[in-house]
Amino acid sequence: MNAAEYFVNNERIADYAQLCQNNYTIDPTLYDKYQVKRGLRDNNGRGVLTGLTKIAEVKSYTIDDGDIIPCAGKLYYHGIDMEQIVNGFVKDNRFGFEEVTYLLLFGELPNKQQLDDFNNDLVLCRDLPTSFTRDVILRAASKNIMNSLARSILTLYTYDENADSTDIETVMRQSLQMIARFPRLAVYSYQALRHYYEGDSLFIHAPSPELYTAENILYMLRPDHSFTPLEAQVLDIALVIHADHGGGNNSTFTTRVVTSSGTDTYSTIASALGSLKGPRHGGANIKAAEMFEDMMENIKDWSSDSEISQYLSDILDKKAFDNSGLIYGMGHAVYSISDPRTEIFKKYVTLLAKEKGKEHELELYTNVERLAPEVINSKRKTYKPISANIDFYSGFVYKMLGLPKELFTPIFAISRVSGWCAHRIEELINNSKIIRPAYKNVIKHSEYVELDKR
Repeated sequence: MNAAEYFVNNERIADYAQLCQNNYTIDPTLYDKYQVKRGLRDNNGRGVLTGLTKIAEVKSYTIDDGDIIPCAGKLYYHGIDMEQIVNGFVKDNRFGFEEVTYLLLFGELPNKQQLDDFNNDLVLCRDLPTSFTRDVILRAASKNIMNSLARSILTLYTYDENADSTDIETVMRQSLQMIARFPRLAVYSYQALRHYYEGDSLFIHAPSPELYTAENILYMLRPDHSFTPLEAQVLDIALVIHADHGGGNNSTFTTRVVTSSGTDTYSTIASALGSLKGPRHGGANIKAAEMFEDMMENIKDWSSDSEISQYLSDILDKKAFDNSGLIYGMGHAVYSISDPRTEIFKKYVTLLAKEKGKEHELELYTNVERLAPEVINSKRKTYKPISANIDFYSGFVYKMLGLPKELFTPIFAISRVSGWCAHRIEELINNSKIIRPAYKNVIKHSEYVELDKR
């Protein structure tokens, strides 16, 4: 009997799992007793301060005479309002992701020559080692692109003669290669999945040196290379607004924690990918998209407030969709009145929906966004206003772009790796201690019992 056969329906594994359930469950009241900030968040929703950064600021409230007053959300990259950044490059009819990546990495906006030079640097960094696509991506295709990305990143370590160095110049070179290679690794991994698991034809397109990141994603993904200017623009804006979100989000905090140990860049980014894969983080856009698919099947009249409200109520009562009790895409750990990324994205969602003939579907999204806060407030005690977060619309946009669900979270990673690399560099420059918060033990001491007496 091999290991695979041994573990099929093995009751002992179930017994092991039950032992963990019995012995690891902690009384929830102890968290309040010992003033533990679960999720590193206060009861009022404010995050526990664990570090300092210059890279990004997430603002959701003001303080007046000690009172916390919710405000419209704002996101700043190196002190510059992200909305102004987007408006700036859109006004000039340019792509913005490369410019934002420069800003995140170096702390200032580039002039035209600096931006041109940086774009050229990224083009040169896109190349993969000889036979890497065949030997690493195609020969071990994964059903999950995030896992494939992590494996590819860890394997690239072996091709780097100075992989373990934490010298800033080396880490900068590694960062540029990471940012430039991520789109290629993600798209190729998806093509391998389609071929080996779904039986589709395999095609591998090299990126074009004439195209920007958003354009190249569509260019490499589609058999005929074709895409519309609006499709590329909307995807570029998606990359811009996902590029960073301060040091406290789960994957970026993971980046800082792992970096503080002194480990290499490849291990650090692979750790961040593992965090982003989770459905409570980067995977939330897939859950939101799947929730709307279920909603469309079960709501007859998409314009009916009563039908939509009833469905949302059933979700909260764990009677609909995945029975989790969560309305995906609604609410955020930090934002309350509004998520600035959502507010920026809405305009382009509307434009793309018109181009794709999806106005009726957009109407459903708009109605759910309007009604969900009312339903949530009627059923649950909330400490702050609730609004749609970026995951609410991003899945819809990716669906209109023809992106497969398997690439939803990898697209997030393609964008966020810019922020991860910036935070890694900032942590290395300012690092003096390994990040090690405290955990309190809540089990009583006991004596060791000899084996024959148990």
